[in-house]
Amino acid sequence: MFGRLGVGELVLILAIALVVFGPSKLPEVGRSLGEAINNFKGHANKVSKDLEVELEEKK
Repeated sequence: MFGRLGVGELVLILAIALVVFGPSKLPEVGRSLGEAINNFKGHANKVSKDLEVELEEKK
């Protein structure tokens, strides 16, 4: 399972994406989505580390 999504939900999401974007665009959309998620996680980690540093400095 992926988070709270089961296999059935993931298959449904994939089928809807296939209909909306078509089979030729689906790899490009998936790649872009993966890069966006990775970018977001990187920025979230940086903000978290910056906050930890600020909190340590205030002690």
